[in-house]
Amino acid sequence: MPGVVAILLVLLIFPIVAIMGSATVAVVLGFVLNRDGEQRNAGSELLDTNY
Repeated sequence: MPGVVAILLVLLIFPIVAIMGSATVAVVLGFVLNRDGEQRNAGSELLDTNY
């Protein structure tokens, strides 16, 4: 019986952890790539058009 409870907890918690982990990776990657793009193109007039 404890094994069934453990499996159910894993099945309920794993999707939440996977989605939150993916969202965290996306936020960090977006921040890093945005900062890299601003540094590589410093002085460009096109940076003013980014929102």
